[in-house]
Amino acid sequence: MLSDVPGVRVGHWTNGEARTGCTVVLLPRRAVASGEIRGGAPATREFGLLEPWRMIPSIDAVVLSGGSAFGLAAADGVVRWLEEHGRGFVTNTATVPIVVGMSLYDLGVGDASVRPGPAEGRAAAEAAGPDPAPESEPGSAPEGAPDPPAGDSAANLGLIGAGTGATVGKWGGPDTTRPGGLVTATVRAGDVIVSALVAANAYGWVDDGTTVADPGPPFRPAPADEGSDGAVVTNTTIGVVVTNAIVDKVGCHLLAQSAHDGLARALVPAHTAADGDALVTVATGQVEADLMHLRLLAQHAVTRAIRTLLL
Repeated sequence: MLSDVPGVRVGHWTNGEARTGCTVVLLPRRAVASGEIRGGAPATREFGLLEPWRMIPSIDAVVLSGGSAFGLAAADGVVRWLEEHGRGFVTNTATVPIVVGMSLYDLGVGDASVRPGPAEGRAAAEAAGPDPAPESEPGSAPEGAPDPPAGDSAANLGLIGAGTGATVGKWGGPDTTRPGGLVTATVRAGDVIVSALVAANAYGWVDDGTTVADPGPPFRPAPADEGSDGAVVTNTTIGVVVTNAIVDKVGCHLLAQSAHDGLARALVPAHTAADGDALVTVATGQVEADLMHLRLLAQHAVTRAIRTLLL
């Protein structure tokens, strides 16, 4: 769970009947972040500021949502909620919350007229809970808070939040399509924690590490109304990787690259023209760590999280 990293909080809004939802990740103050998009059909908000050369070093929250591009509106409610709580980038005239959003396409599995919006994003932020240490150092936990659980962990959280309408295995058509969902894994190396939260909604299927040489069934063209290039556009895997390590923005970008490598190990095929695969990586700045080791841990956390769908 991302909450294994002190100061990180996660909340969800879920509509099980309409098969959609959103997930909000609230971050400690001054948490450094970057990210990378490798899929061909992304739906994102404020992703450009994650580039290592952009001015803003830190972000306040990440929103994962269903609803395709409509679902990006959920971030508006999170921005308002953060503003009310005094969070954001301080300017001469206002404190501006920095919220990155990513959406997946789930409109075809439930009620396409229901999408996460500002009210739903706000509800997910409220579910994540109040800032436990508003004036503390980055990533610090409130006084008296329990230590995070020891050891590695992984879980399939199921069809909740941004993963409510998620499916995987669409590469092989209806016969191979299976439920996806929200998945998570945490790996540790001494005091270093790396945790991944992924909404798996992939065109490809989940690979257990033994079938990578099998190219699978041939590509199945979609009906004309499902994309002008013939690709099924009902996909996209999105997620957040958080570490308690001290990492600068360039380092976080490298972590995002390794996290995508982990995604490609677990999904076959990954990063297709029909996926908008995007990952955000965040460092809360609590402990020293070797960047090359962190990259390996990030790769492993994402792969392990996605493979919980096989359990």
